[in-house]
Amino acid sequence: MYVLAHLTDPHIGPLPRPRLRELLSKRVVGWLNWRRNRRRHHRVEILSDLIADLAAQKPDHTAVTGDLVNIALPGEFAATGDWLAALGPPEDVSFIPGNHDAYVRTAMAQWDRHWDAWMKGDREARNDTDPRFPYVRRRGPVALVGLSSAVPTPAFLATGLLGQDQLARLDARLAQLADEGLFRVVMLHHPPYRTPASRAKRLVDADAFRAVLARRGAELVLHGHDHVHALAWLDGPSSRIPAVGLPSASASPDGHHQPAAYNLYRIDGAPGAFACEAVTRGFAPGATAITELARKRLLPPD
Repeated sequence: MYVLAHLTDPHIGPLPRPRLRELLSKRVVGWLNWRRNRRRHHRVEILSDLIADLAAQKPDHTAVTGDLVNIALPGEFAATGDWLAALGPPEDVSFIPGNHDAYVRTAMAQWDRHWDAWMKGDREARNDTDPRFPYVRRRGPVALVGLSSAVPTPAFLATGLLGQDQLARLDARLAQLADEGLFRVVMLHHPPYRTPASRAKRLVDADAFRAVLARRGAELVLHGHDHVHALAWLDGPSSRIPAVGLPSASASPDGHHQPAAYNLYRIDGAPGAFACEAVTRGFAPGATAITELARKRLLPPD
């Protein structure tokens, strides 16, 4: 059995004090929001407790689906790079960026400097002109396919976009991995289906992404972004594909949002007959300790 852990949207704080010139952008809106509300919702001690509990479960690999930073201040990136290193070495942790990680256009230049090793495929010898995404990591029976839906957007927008080129490469990767008989886990930040969240937060080309899955298939899709427990079923060529989202990994159990949690996916079986059970661990509302919250069989579906 292979155990894959999944957490998302840690929004690591506290924020460094910004310089005035750093707020002459969309960041000023995010900074005010952080000061008024989000710093009470995203708590570093909650994230620390969650990571300690995850480590005690000894997963084989951990997937993080975006939003390490909050408003992409230059000072946030070094701290989040250190956090990734503490979570695990690059061979044991895979990361894909979220919309906050691309909060302003200059933020994307920080990815290579601080997060490169956790966003790189196993056999890639990339140069500056090669596309980073999708990357592929093979771990035992599992293939992790990392996508980026993170793009800079104007103030009050948090939409995502994969783009035609990335989707074409995804199509080819999924076909190849199916031929290899691997359990394909596709990671992206934005939910690839319609959610109760506003259109201002959607994945713009979700239909095109789902068309690739319908043609090529996958065994599991992991995402974040909406900060809620979510399970949707997407069409595949022969069976439905579970798409799973989670609350923020730093969300306080005392707030109005769903509290912090992570999933363990217990993967077993063989090509054409894979089994996968999701075990959810985290805080119940108002709780002070982490417990098992739920178990659900994803493959074959209940």
